[in-house]
Amino acid sequence: MSFDYESFSKGIVLSTLFALAGISMSIKVRYFASLKESLGRAEDDFAHTGLLSIRELWQSVNEATPLPDNILVAVNMDYVDLNHLVKDGDEVAFFPPVTGG
Repeated sequence: MSFDYESFSKGIVLSTLFALAGISMSIKVRYFASLKESLGRAEDDFAHTGLLSIRELWQSVNEATPLPDNILVAVNMDYVDLNHLVKDGDEVAFFPPVTGG
C-alpha cells in the first residue's frame, strides 16, 4: 500500500473547503465479485458534503447492509483502510476477501 501524503493532505484541505462552502463532492463507488451479486448492483454515484471515511461511505450507500468482515477497499487503485477519508472525484472499490486453493 503506497501513501502519498502530499496528495492526501491536498485532498483533505479541498474536502474541508467543499464542506464549509456546502459544495457537494462526487464519489464513484464500485462493487466486485460476490459483493456485486449480493447488493444487486455494480456501482453507485454518491454526492456528499463534508468529510467522509470509507466506513461512513459504506454506511451511507448501503444503509440496510452491514459492512462485511475482512473487506478489501481501494481508492483510486491503492488499497486503504476503513478510516481513510475520501475526497472529491475519488473512485472507491470494495472487494470481498480473496480465497484460493
